[in-house]
Amino acid sequence: MAGQVNGGRSVWIDAPGELVVRPGGPGEPGPGEALVRVAWSGICGSDRELLNGTRPAAYVRYPVVPGHEWSGTVVAVGEDTPESLIGAAVVGEGIRPCRTCASCRRGDTNLCEGPYDETGFTLPGAWSDHLVVPADLLHRLPAGADLRAAAGLEPAACVAAACLKLAVQPGERCAVVGAGTLGLLAVQFLRAAGAAEVLVVHTSPDRARLAEQCGATSLVSPADVRRLAGRFDAVIEAAGAPGTASMAAELVRRGGLLALTGIAADDDRPLDPASLVLREVSVHTVFGAPPRAWTHAVRALASGAIDPGLLVTHEVGLDEAHEAFRILEQERGKAVKVLLAP
Repeated sequence: MAGQVNGGRSVWIDAPGELVVRPGGPGEPGPGEALVRVAWSGICGSDRELLNGTRPAAYVRYPVVPGHEWSGTVVAVGEDTPESLIGAAVVGEGIRPCRTCASCRRGDTNLCEGPYDETGFTLPGAWSDHLVVPADLLHRLPAGADLRAAAGLEPAACVAAACLKLAVQPGERCAVVGAGTLGLLAVQFLRAAGAAEVLVVHTSPDRARLAEQCGATSLVSPADVRRLAGRFDAVIEAAGAPGTASMAAELVRRGGLLALTGIAADDDRPLDPASLVLREVSVHTVFGAPPRAWTHAVRALASGAIDPGLLVTHEVGLDEAHEAFRILEQERGKAVKVLLAP
């Protein structure tokens, strides 16, 4: 157990369009909580929604310290928290579940039916030198773990949730629509599961080399999807753009499996129920990640089966949070994962 960490600074979004870095930290951990020294924190599309004011009102509370993707080291714990956590390298689940509803009892804490609360959206996140979180949401990393790579375990857990539902077998043919963070992590998980082929569909051929590093066997453009229709045992949609869900469904063979992870705001080409039924395609959807998916992702990182660090294209200091947003907006072709480093 230890006291409050003095000093430090945090990035705040006070309201849409209003981002500022201020001195100060989260204070000391309370009962059942841990104080984490943040090593790296990521930025993704939902953080842009926070800044732009486009995130649904029920899923944000201004002012807020963003940061739901992170890694760090426990430096203090509150009462009723094991002191053995101090010094441990960790990542942590963001959703604060009620633990009592039917979904939580089933282990689907990402579908908690209680009031919504999540680190970095309604509660202070990791765009700070330190972060206080419930200790029971932490996942320990092995000694010597690469914390830079581990900062990508939150999106990896979401992808792990999809892969667990697909249960890909060695030798199967797979495809991934989208070569952003989720798509490239999906490639890594599918190859680790023994997929003989992992084709990636992406709008830009410039992403081919990185996709290959992640384990993709080929990268094609959306224009090539029709000639590949019905070829793949399992397909993951990871783009969340208009038409990509339908595109992914087109690639699935008769009796195959489809997992949807993206959310398109206005889909001009929705899924065709008749086609799904006539081909008996099983459709799975993913929203966040339950604890079992987090455990799967952490083990995959620890074993070397996945490396989220491959996706890091930019690193900026905490005081340069504005620059992180600029990179994502103006360098979309080059930027995959941008990390903030306290």
